Amino acid sequence: MLKQITIIGAGLGGLTLASILHKHGIETAIYDLETSPDVRHQGSVLDMHEESGQLALRRAGLFEAFRQKVVPSGDDMLILDKNATVRWEDHGNGTRPEIDRGSLRDILLQSLPTECIHWGSKVAGVVKLEAGGYEVRLASGATFTTELLIGADGAWSKVRPLLSDAQPTYLGVSFFETYLSDAATRHPVVADLIGRGSMFALSDEKGLLTHGDGDGRFTIYVALKVPADWMATHGIDANDTEAIREQLLGQFSDWDERLRALIAESDAEFIHRGIYALPVGHRWGRIPGVTLLGDAAHLMSPFAGEGANLALLDAAELADALLAHPDDVEAALSEYETAMFARSEISAIESATNLVDCFRPDAPQSMVDQMMRYAAQEQTESTLG
Repeated sequence: MLKQITIIGAGLGGLTLASILHKHGIETAIYDLETSPDVRHQGSVLDMHEESGQLALRRAGLFEAFRQKVVPSGDDMLILDKNATVRWEDHGNGTRPEIDRGSLRDILLQSLPTECIHWGSKVAGVVKLEAGGYEVRLASGATFTTELLIGADGAWSKVRPLLSDAQPTYLGVSFFETYLSDAATRHPVVADLIGRGSMFALSDEKGLLTHGDGDGRFTIYVALKVPADWMATHGIDANDTEAIREQLLGQFSDWDERLRALIAESDAEFIHRGIYALPVGHRWGRIPGVTLLGDAAHLMSPFAGEGANLALLDAAELADALLAHPDDVEAALSEYETAMFARSEISAIESATNLVDCFRPDAPQSMVDQMMRYAAQEQTESTLG
């Protein structure tokens, strides 16, 4: 087994890989650009799938800790049209419990020695050494070398150029993220409309998406089909919350007032998040001593709910491969990549299809039809087995 294993990125995937290896007595070094684990809010909730996210947490020995942090009713789903008419309602079956992203990250961090994570270590570049291994250069000017390099550093990975020339492409949809806090008390009408789990209000090739975070807070995503530079071309200052609010309200001028209240009454700034993806079927040839996992390998839109789950499963399967081939790292990486390429392509196709369906002119009917197909498939599988 290699003595030097370096993971770039202390996100969910990188931490899961380190946690499983640590459980088996193999230590890693993790480098992350954030200055501390609590420097920012980590985002909304995630649904953990049995065959991927939950499986990985079981392999890390963290499943029970995860279960203790599950958000009640987090897997409920509502689909509305712009008149706030309910077009689909599903109260879930408990097979995909939800957890706050920050809580899940805390569980993973607590499973690792604090000294293995190097915070405030932004990677500026990586080069392959002629003698083997890699030199990593940090923004601070510091450098270090490693035998095995794992890129778990997300969409704009600094490790990926060692393997692939692919870059994320804008998909034509942007989210403007905000939230409502203490919604049941401060915004009872809105809270009653959108429920406790996920809500998709879709019409006119745009949407208002919400999710309850389990602490009385709702994360809101205002979704628009606009150019990537939409804010700049409209002269909107990214720091001018009220100017953004006014522009967004104008986009939903004929929507139900209870839905417009998600924008009008929001409690925070609007964070612009363009939706990007790597090419469907992204893969590379085997390059010794380096690989990718999670978004660094297969960034896709969030419309399949697979991003975090795939990152955790990547981590678990990479750890398993390294453990199964302690004296042949290249065999381990080849085994891992072959399986990862195949499953991520399936999810990327689903994600791309779902994004198109959500913003078709006939939405939300397109999404309702999709949910009906899923429900019929689950019923058939249940009957057969």
